Amino acid sequence: MLGPVILAASRSDRMRRFVSAAPGTKQVVARFIAGESVDQVVPVVQDAVAKGLSVTLDVVGEDITTRDQAFAARDAYLELIEHLEELDLGTQAEMSVKLSMFGQALDGGHELALANVRPVVEAAAAIGTTVTLDAEDHTTLDSMFAIHEELRKDFPATGCVIQAYLFRTEADARRLAANGSRVRLVKGAYKEPAEVAYQDKAETDKAYVRILRILMEGEGYPMIGSHDPRLISIGQELARRAGRKLDEYEFQMLYGIRGEEHLRLAAEGHRMRVYTAYGTDWYGYFMRRLAEKPANLLFFARSILTKG
Repeated sequence: MLGPVILAASRSDRMRRFVSAAPGTKQVVARFIAGESVDQVVPVVQDAVAKGLSVTLDVVGEDITTRDQAFAARDAYLELIEHLEELDLGTQAEMSVKLSMFGQALDGGHELALANVRPVVEAAAAIGTTVTLDAEDHTTLDSMFAIHEELRKDFPATGCVIQAYLFRTEADARRLAANGSRVRLVKGAYKEPAEVAYQDKAETDKAYVRILRILMEGEGYPMIGSHDPRLISIGQELARRAGRKLDEYEFQMLYGIRGEEHLRLAAEGHRMRVYTAYGTDWYGYFMRRLAEKPANLLFFARSILTKG
């Protein structure tokens, strides 16, 4: 039951200050965050590509409060794209963006987020790659899906993320699969009320399988976002039953988690994409990684106790 508590803490400024000051934090954060700058993350991308992996890059940061911060987020992604182009990494690296970082929660936020993300999507397409819109809490999803639909008019490869623990997601999956879009399916990593989301892990897992079947049997490109060995195996079987070739779907896992499994899947011929986050505003992302798995929290607690 620690997961919901940690997710609540991810929105607490007081907890942010405590965690940031803890002596063991830097060591643990480095496990999940590939660096603080573009210069630090590029070698990580190059190393992954050399090992036969693909990446999706996330400049961390969500809780922005000003339009200037939203513009800065846009510019950070444009800078990243420039580096990927210079190093000819565009075809191996895509980008994941959170629309909250582009101003979605501000006054006029829907239009602001669309205006900010569009040049990022355009620049990504120009170097042969694309952008995936990350899902956040359920109150933001209608806006996210509307922006996704708008972007796909000019950039049909623009992807989006759906979350298995939300009751609405099976219907969203049917709509998206029919459209032929790129869809990443994850379990979900936000604190959601019982009125809109499954609270039980087993129910979420069942929903994940049902939704993944919809995606595999549809016309889109499924992206299996999971570290769960059972769900990975089920995903392979559903792909086989649907007659999909290895290049007609992919697996996605987080940087710093189950690295050996990344390499195993790639060696078997699967497209394996590593979700690689970087930047200085790491707190919200980091807390959700702790909430997802008790072992991550224990690792953090041990690090604090053995430092200082």
